[in-house]
Amino acid sequence: MGCATRRVGVPRMNAHAWDQHATPALGRGLIVHDSLVVQGGAERVMSTLASELPASGWCVAAWDRSTFPADEVGPRVTELGVTAKTPVLRTLAGLRAFGRVSAPETPYDWAIYSGFNAPVAVHRQLSERAVLYCHALPRFAYDLYEYYLDQLPRWQRPAFRALVRHVRPRFEAALDEMDVVLANSENVRQRLQRFVGCDAQVLHPPVEAADFPWAEDQGYFLSTARLEDYKRVDRVVMAFKGLPTRRLVVTSDGSQRHRLEALADGAPNISFTGRVSDAELTRWIAGALATVYLPKDEDFGLSPVESMAAGKPVLGVAEGGLLETVKSGETGWLLSPDPSVEQIREAVRGIEPDTARAMRSACEQQAARFGLAPFLDGMRRALIGEEH
Repeated sequence: MGCATRRVGVPRMNAHAWDQHATPALGRGLIVHDSLVVQGGAERVMSTLASELPASGWCVAAWDRSTFPADEVGPRVTELGVTAKTPVLRTLAGLRAFGRVSAPETPYDWAIYSGFNAPVAVHRQLSERAVLYCHALPRFAYDLYEYYLDQLPRWQRPAFRALVRHVRPRFEAALDEMDVVLANSENVRQRLQRFVGCDAQVLHPPVEAADFPWAEDQGYFLSTARLEDYKRVDRVVMAFKGLPTRRLVVTSDGSQRHRLEALADGAPNISFTGRVSDAELTRWIAGALATVYLPKDEDFGLSPVESMAAGKPVLGVAEGGLLETVKSGETGWLLSPDPSVEQIREAVRGIEPDTARAMRSACEQQAARFGLAPFLDGMRRALIGEEH
């Protein structure tokens, strides 16, 4: 298959009442994103776009106002009312909701699609120009298919295979309707080419260095990865259980939280804060000796860049997006792609305050490569049809 084919003859349809204003250079726009429920990297990037492109409204399957207050995301949010709780039902309900979203009488000048389910709304002709910002493929349906299949009991596997057969053609058909596909990393660009034959352009997500000040370390290592199985926080916890003189702070939440807290039971050097505000997260990063981030083949990974922006080195893995962001030996240390608990433990033992402090300048310089200005410039060019 191909992707990023230019559509012609888009019919004129109806303007949403929420968008009466426009940015002259870009016109009226819409951000179509899976949901505003979990504060992940994709949500942070799309929120940045919403604040920097004031002509944009949101269309989402679901919206948790306690996590994303209205005064932060803006008043122009169309919520499709998806309330499913389990990942499988959310996927099915999301695909259905976006596939049936009401088409505007007059199309927007542009729409930015983000997520696994939201891109199917492209068939509803919401805009004159459609741009997909691909944070990740639906990994359970592509590169992590065998991984997820192996985790399931045999009786659940036929249903999982059926789900994948349902998701793949819809995702790929949506790619074909996009005017341009942007990948958030070279890693994701290669996956798009390998699994769906799509030629995407790379546009790294932004991290503003000024938002992450440096402070003297307070003697703890920090884990900011979401508490999901593929983030491998369990290995980090097990490593620190064997390092009673090294402190670990875990500042995130997720489906694995209770299991990880039970795993850390009896280890006073390990603490969980749960989900924290952006301001609190900034303070935790500033006071860390280093961050530990070991996900399985991360798409891009904002957390390492945020850490480096604060002048803090990263203990990561030599795969995925970290190969594009962390310079091993200069801004952190990259372990083998599938590190053992003992390898993690040994690496942590070797990180001393003086070593971490000496990397501050290199970390800050590396993070500066991923600033807001080049990201917005690349996105604006994509929206108006200029070549990158």
